[in-house]
Amino acid sequence: MPSATLDTVPGTLFYFTPPADGSEPYNRVNTDPTSTIPLSNWTPQKYTVHIENVRGKEALFTLDEAGFQYFKHPARYTSFIDDDEIKAEYYPESADLIQKITGASRVVLFDHTIRRRILGQVDMVGKRQPVKEVHVDQTASSAISRVHLHLPPSEAPELLKHRFQIINLWRPISHPAFDMPLTLCDYRTVDKENDLAAVARISPERRGETYRVKYNPQHRWKYLKGMTPEEFVLIKCFDSTKDSGVSIFTPHTAFLDPSAPEDTLPRESIELRALVFYD
Repeated sequence: MPSATLDTVPGTLFYFTPPADGSEPYNRVNTDPTSTIPLSNWTPQKYTVHIENVRGKEALFTLDEAGFQYFKHPARYTSFIDDDEIKAEYYPESADLIQKITGASRVVLFDHTIRRRILGQVDMVGKRQPVKEVHVDQTASSAISRVHLHLPPSEAPELLKHRFQIINLWRPISHPAFDMPLTLCDYRTVDKENDLAAVARISPERRGETYRVKYNPQHRWKYLKGMTPEEFVLIKCFDSTKDSGVSIFTPHTAFLDPSAPEDTLPRESIELRALVFYD
């Protein structure tokens, strides 16, 4: 673990360990809370790491180098109560924002999640909680599947011939996110060949796949303390680029910040997931 500095806090992160019986790892989501089937067949392992607050140093971290990038741009839409209204109002302004920042030729938003932390509440449909395990939202195969799932069959094959990305736009809502903030691992400190484990994501609707992340003492974790609703971060979940010098993904997780104010409000945030295409 790197030495602590005035700009870092100790954070407990939960990394992947494989199932003891050697079986394929899985997570079940959006399931009936009364079900007796285990939600997963692997056990996260706890590690304490130093997490750097990069406020004032945001410019050092860019999407194509670190895998994430911070911005300040207030949203015009601020209600975040009704899903249909979010899609009608917040999606278009967010797609325009992503396209302007990345220079993409096309941006397709395919879903969103609102998280409102409730102490003692498990993650379930309608009551999504901050994710406490280090993860990457997409594997390479699941990213390609997303293109086929969300684009017409007449368009997907041609789009897949060109560079595309999956990018999350993450923003606090209602109040600053001192509670359970989001921390991101600098891609430049990840061993992409050895640090990832594909884990099946099983829901009633479909079977997908995400990456969980194995502990590596070389990882360097960053966060922007007290992110406000006027601030957001773009998180790269996948990039089809063949350029070895460009980030492909960003491990991330929520963590309990021991330096958060005692009277801080429970975290509320929204994340949008976007397919980002280039000519």
